[in-house]
Amino acid sequence: MPELPDVTIYVEALERVAVGRRLEQVRIGSPFALRSVDPPIGEAAGRPVTGVRRLGKRVVLALEPDLFLVMHLMIAGRLRWRPRGAAVPRGRGLAALDFPSGTVLFTEEGKKHRAGLWLVRGAAGLAAHERGGLEPLEVSLADFGRALRRERHTLKRSLTDPTLFSGIGNAYSDEILHAARLSPLQLSTNLDDEEIARLHDAMRATLVHWTERLRAEAGDGFPEKVTAFREGMAVHGRYSQPCPVCGSPVQRIRYAENEVNYCAACQTGGRLLADRALSRLLREDWPRSIDELDTLRKSAEGLRPPPD
Repeated sequence: MPELPDVTIYVEALERVAVGRRLEQVRIGSPFALRSVDPPIGEAAGRPVTGVRRLGKRVVLALEPDLFLVMHLMIAGRLRWRPRGAAVPRGRGLAALDFPSGTVLFTEEGKKHRAGLWLVRGAAGLAAHERGGLEPLEVSLADFGRALRRERHTLKRSLTDPTLFSGIGNAYSDEILHAARLSPLQLSTNLDDEEIARLHDAMRATLVHWTERLRAEAGDGFPEKVTAFREGMAVHGRYSQPCPVCGSPVQRIRYAENEVNYCAACQTGGRLLADRALSRLLREDWPRSIDELDTLRKSAEGLRPPPD
């Protein structure tokens, strides 16, 4: 899912190609894409774009005088800049936004039709898409601590809760927690002041680092390679690969369609966090530490037949 750094780069690219220009028309390519009916999407045609902003993980185009076009990319939604009038791709194409100098294609690589497009009127219409989370790069340490301690959740859940913090998802929460040297399953109400300060610093540093890196990669162009798995990430998407800090293999916990990636040596004092599916399968044989896991792996390798 595109998160704060990715959406920020999309916003900056759209500012370069759209602000001050007329949105000639919005072509809908999928019946699942348009999620609003009033005002009708046709009202967007011919209106100048006065601004582009990030609203959580959403991209918002402000249209003169009081309309807002809201795009939620969800997991697989992507934006691409193409020559004016480019066809909406079959199957994965959701919509096309035509400008005098080119077309923004809104696509979705998945098949679950989660990404969506809304046209809303006025501040009240836009407020319906606001989840209320604090901006990670603007929140003070004091407000950050109060938000964390408001409810008793794991740190992974707290960081990715859009009602607490805006724009953080599965990928960057893994990176933030690794940088802070904190367990993803640590409870938010159990942190001391030093740990909260460490997490606050890690959140800001991680998001700034990746925003600057993605900005440099995109340059003056439009971002084409938006993905949750990036070269240079410390733990996210790097299961079983060595931690860049200590060299221990990165661990993971899978749940539903998400996963938690972490380094046991750096974040949990060497303790392996129980994966629900594997815990049920292995029961009392579930390794409790990196050393136990290493012993099991070596035993398994000793039982393998020699290669031909």
